Amino acid sequence: MKNGMRLLCLLFFLSNSISSGLIAQSNDSWRDLFNGKDLSGWEKRNGEADYTVQEGVIVGVTQTKTPNTFLCTKETFSDFILEAEIWGDAAINSGIQFRSNSLPSYKNGRVHGYQAEVDPSQRAYSGGIYDEGRRGWLYPLSLNPEARTAYKLGQWNKYRIEAVGDELRIWVNGVNTANVVDDMTDSGFIGLQVHGIGNNKEKAGREIRWRNIRIKTKNLEEDRWPLAPHAMELNYTANTLTEYEVSKGWRLLWDGKTTEGWRSARAQDFPQKGWEIEEGVLTVLESDGGESTNGGDIITRDKFSSFELMLEFKITEGANSGIKYFVDPEINQGPGSSIGLEYQILDDKEHPDAKKGVKGNRTLASLYDLIPAGNLSVPGRNKPFRGIGQWNQARLVVKGNHIEHWLNGFKVIEYERNTPIFRALVAYSKYEQWAGFGELPQGHILLQDHGNRVSFRSIKIREF
Repeated sequence: MKNGMRLLCLLFFLSNSISSGLIAQSNDSWRDLFNGKDLSGWEKRNGEADYTVQEGVIVGVTQTKTPNTFLCTKETFSDFILEAEIWGDAAINSGIQFRSNSLPSYKNGRVHGYQAEVDPSQRAYSGGIYDEGRRGWLYPLSLNPEARTAYKLGQWNKYRIEAVGDELRIWVNGVNTANVVDDMTDSGFIGLQVHGIGNNKEKAGREIRWRNIRIKTKNLEEDRWPLAPHAMELNYTANTLTEYEVSKGWRLLWDGKTTEGWRSARAQDFPQKGWEIEEGVLTVLESDGGESTNGGDIITRDKFSSFELMLEFKITEGANSGIKYFVDPEINQGPGSSIGLEYQILDDKEHPDAKKGVKGNRTLASLYDLIPAGNLSVPGRNKPFRGIGQWNQARLVVKGNHIEHWLNGFKVIEYERNTPIFRALVAYSKYEQWAGFGELPQGHILLQDHGNRVSFRSIKIREF
């Protein structure tokens, strides 16, 4: 009896403590962004699709001949954790905008910023991070295939978005789908997207529904969720390494400031002309468009065998350059570039080399003169090039003889070197004169001077 009375007293104390705020509640700093009755606090931007409230749910309806439409909070947010549920038509793409803006100075007010993707198509990239109106995909689920089944058709799906500092993380139904580190935008509104459908009348009148939209802006660290082992983190902050990257063995291959770790392909010192380092960017300067006729190629002082390389590059109109690997600078001491396998960097539209070779094997991200690049992650789609003057991300995965080229998060090349098929390709290429081309067990990494202005940054590597 005494124990029973003690339990009742304890329960009474806890109940009064919670109600009086003596014991903090885990949800005390959450608040609703949608009142369940009307669209107070929200405004429509960019398009003409309709939004209504039905039985405590926001309903967006597709409409022909209108661009993407966004129902946006009037309030802006910086650091937060957002949760919402969404039910989308199986035929309609959608998304949740966050840290987004609509500025008269940017494309006449076009909504732009981060988007947690809602993708019910066979591609199944729901929970990826898309940069609406700017760079396109930042984290497609080609980088996290295990998360592609998180979104469920025909039911409510719960999204969780954590935007804390420069860390952006997404969960769908409790599955960690995307992790990005990016410092481009630190605040903005929340937006609910009804995607444009052009003049497709079959998709008109389709519905996307949202409910239980709530946000937390205080005491965020106590509620943050850990990254899942299957969900890699992608870092877009220039010339930096995150704790995650360090834990995975990444190191900067260029420090963003000096020439340390690099030298000329034809000498032991860094070139005295033809290259510049300015504001964290390494640039090969415009000259005559010739191959290694100005400053010349630069190579790493170290050699590599099995590794993963990532970097960002930016090209000017009509530019040509490349990233070479398994390079031995002693092989070719004559005119031109040093010899090695090459991840092609090219303006496919304006540079004539794109039309040479065989079936596009000299185009952007191709294995130069050997294998043409294509979108292997989403067959039938174009290569995801962000454009002239924009930063694009190259990724090389080299595990012994198995090699992959990636462009902006999408796999575009996959092949095995040191095989009969590989040697047959070499035999019908410009490299047929070099015995054993591409079969070195290790070699330098090279950035090419092809006489056009091309910039590089965030050059990092990890070895296997």
